[in-house]
Amino acid sequence: MTTIYHNPRCSKSRQTLALLEENGIQPEVRLYLKDAPSIAEIKELIEQLALSPIEMMRTKESLYKELGLSKESTDEERIQAMHSHPSLIERPIVIHNGKAKIGRPPEQVLELF
Repeated sequence: MTTIYHNPRCSKSRQTLALLEENGIQPEVRLYLKDAPSIAEIKELIEQLALSPIEMMRTKESLYKELGLSKESTDEERIQAMHSHPSLIERPIVIHNGKAKIGRPPEQVLELF
């Protein structure tokens, strides 16, 4: 089973989905902005990506600063922020066989297969 955390308004997300489909992979599409991941799902994504919470965040978004997040924020604060505001989650994320990759660049997700 393959899943993509997808934002159709994001060009990298659209490119990653197209790349998967071109390679014969029909992922389950999770529109994570409408269907926000739970705290447990975010923690699992962090583990699957083998990244820290801040590495999974869009820290350049104005919302990041508006929420008072900074280098001093705790991992729990970051995880809660991603749950409450899924637009802070870096995108796209592809999950396959218990591992995940961020599609930046899109070709990077092919390492999962």
